[in-house]
Amino acid sequence: MSEQRDCKAPYDEGGPRVVAFGGGHGMYACLSALRRLTDHLTAIVTVADDGGSSGRIRQELGGLPPGDLRMALAALCGDDEWGRTWAKALQHRFGGSGNLSGHALGNLLITALWEELGEPVAALDWVGRLLGARGRVLPMAAVPLEIEAQVRGADPADPLRVSTVRGQHSLAKTPGEVLSVRLLPQDPPAVPDAVAAIDEADWAVLGPGSWFTSVLPHLMVPGLADALLRTDARRLLVLNLVPQIGETDGFTPADHIEVLAAHAPNLRLDAILVDPCSLRGPHEARKLEEVAASMGAVVHTAAVAAGGDAQYHDPIRLAEAIAEIVEKADASEGLAASTGTGTATDKSKSALERKAA
Repeated sequence: MSEQRDCKAPYDEGGPRVVAFGGGHGMYACLSALRRLTDHLTAIVTVADDGGSSGRIRQELGGLPPGDLRMALAALCGDDEWGRTWAKALQHRFGGSGNLSGHALGNLLITALWEELGEPVAALDWVGRLLGARGRVLPMAAVPLEIEAQVRGADPADPLRVSTVRGQHSLAKTPGEVLSVRLLPQDPPAVPDAVAAIDEADWAVLGPGSWFTSVLPHLMVPGLADALLRTDARRLLVLNLVPQIGETDGFTPADHIEVLAAHAPNLRLDAILVDPCSLRGPHEARKLEEVAASMGAVVHTAAVAAGGDAQYHDPIRLAEAIAEIVEKADASEGLAASTGTGTATDKSKSALERKAA
């Protein structure tokens, strides 16, 4: 692969203001890419994990599950010695068979600061300062959440029966077809700093990640959903490379978008990024274009998979693909402004002009 170029768009010296939504490994890949594009990056991270180390901490101590927040912070660590060392330390899991077995050091560090400071956002900011994180990490809600899904065929012995599956960990392993999800408690409060970040953003990036447990839940937090609808930011959806076993078995790229639209019918998108290897033939490509157009989006195709592993995004390839989308959007805005074809909508002014206003 060619040497990485400078991907920072000329919004100001630090690049565009970007807010990213997700959790888990998908958000890790996305943040690893986005921190190469901008110094103004905010991650809004799911807080519904109930398995593993996070589940144990949540059960024993209460409060927000730290695992997805920890992974986001690790992704924002720099590529220098300090960043690499702290990223590894944050992700380190203790072995053995005692009480620490399976716990990630970062989960314990975040939880300790929450208890000391009594405020999750302040604690995450302190961890970010320690790591030298290239951005900010915020929880998507101010309270811990639980995901509840309607699933057809959760019991293989009764494949037509629709039942309720509760909990992110259980849902990720379900053998059935997920029909819909909701959050408990319903209408959870958003973190004010997360809402402010969306309001001030130039770009909002959703995905990739577990569709029903990491991507869609953000759209069910009223404060976040409302902010996404009113923001002047352009909205980019990064599609998964392959369907996820359990959650999205058999899904095409278009199926992912249709599910998103069903859960957020008023949401409009500007761009959708898909790897060509995710499309199984011209019919899937055409269907994706049709569904994308129904949400107002243009499909961008780019090879973003890691070499030798079609399941994971390569951070540098993903960064370059997103940078190209940003540059094309900016060029389009500039052309509309120079020819007088812009409208009175938010798209008639460039992000830079909006920021200067």
